[in-house]
Amino acid sequence: MTSSSVQQARQALGQRLREIRKDAGLTARELARRVDWHESKCSRLENGRTPPSDDDIRTYTAHCAAQDQTADLLATARGIEGAYVQWRRMERAGLKRVQQSVAPLFERTRRFRVYQSWVIPGLLQSAAYTRAVLSTVAHLRDVPDDIDDAVAVRVDRQRILYSGDHQFAMLVEEWVLRTIIGDADTLAGALGHLISVASLPSVSLGIIPLGIARGVGWPVESFTIYDDAQVNVELVSAHLTVTQPGEIGEYSKAFAELSSIAVYGTRARSLITAAIDALG
Repeated sequence: MTSSSVQQARQALGQRLREIRKDAGLTARELARRVDWHESKCSRLENGRTPPSDDDIRTYTAHCAAQDQTADLLATARGIEGAYVQWRRMERAGLKRVQQSVAPLFERTRRFRVYQSWVIPGLLQSAAYTRAVLSTVAHLRDVPDDIDDAVAVRVDRQRILYSGDHQFAMLVEEWVLRTIIGDADTLAGALGHLISVASLPSVSLGIIPLGIARGVGWPVESFTIYDDAQVNVELVSAHLTVTQPGEIGEYSKAFAELSSIAVYGTRARSLITAAIDALG
């Protein structure tokens, strides 16, 4: 985050603490007296001037009979510093470093739920398509040219599709299949590869058709849900990490709604094949 964004997030967390205290019918002075704090500490926490520790949050919720909010508040506080990171900041050391940084997260996750409204999901990309995607990123954001190394890391990561007890539920908008990244040959090869990996036992691929009625499942930013522990969201300018249980639940609901309007199996393959045929 920028310093202003961090401060805004701290202030929002402080406002939640203030509301919890007021809902409990306590003044800041009374809460401070009960927990043996200096009265000014409540003010500093509630105005975002001092970030709360885990113990501070547990104290608020315990003395305000709001223990049901403890987990969400803890996740919010822990995520403030690293939740919103500009792509330029992440990529200034090169694209290889970015690709390597997610390895521990991928290794410990068992259930992946991926929604992509921009490109074919990274784990399902052909090497040539990955190169085209990363080349576009490098050009747009003026990052160090280590594309060969970055492609090698991402392709190697795809071993996870074939090993362990990982499960991958992938949702892609049909227009992703029609969007040429690189050139027509690159896209054709990527779509052929997509058909192949979609047949793996660990992979469920859903395609959301063009023109389908959107009673539910509006197109949103691309995101990945890692088990029920974390969501990573791809914004145009930044990378967002969500760890608050309540917000993870909202993304899980969005994924379920998008899944309900997708097609699978033979119907999904027919959409991919039609996209290949359209390339001539």
